[in-house]
Amino acid sequence: MDNSFIYQLVAAILVIAGLVGVVLPALPGLPLVFAGLLISAWADGFQHVGAAMLVVLGLLTLVSLVVDYWAAAHGAKRLGASRMATIGAALGMLVGGFVLFPIGLFLGPFVGALAGELLHRRSLTQADLGAATKIGIGTWLGIALGIALKLAIAGLMLGLFAVDWWWPAH
Repeated sequence: MDNSFIYQLVAAILVIAGLVGVVLPALPGLPLVFAGLLISAWADGFQHVGAAMLVVLGLLTLVSLVVDYWAAAHGAKRLGASRMATIGAALGMLVGGFVLFPIGLFLGPFVGALAGELLHRRSLTQADLGAATKIGIGTWLGIALGIALKLAIAGLMLGLFAVDWWWPAH
């Protein structure tokens, strides 16, 4: 058996795991996609996809890391979330994703942000509950926006790779 087949298989597994990781918090989604594309190009001896395209894909991967952090923080901070709410959203995403997958993946950040904000406020008045709920929703929307943006970046990365593979400029 040709070793390039094994490398391409590993590359495909990494890309698939990366696409899953765009949605699941436990996997570094787009870095895995990039690693898979890099291995695929390497296994081919860089005959189809060259260094210039790999630099572009690497930069898109870096952009995705910034988008990931920015979207979650922006959703929470825009509504005045406390640090506890932000930590609660991250913990809620992790715990919810593993305990009640897939529903927990969507409810976890909301519940975590809500709980974190209520712990920060140390009060259960109706006004505090309303504000904490608003912050939980904002945090969830920020995370959902981040996932959507990362999916778009993943699609762009795969599309650019495919175009360069089939129609190399070099």
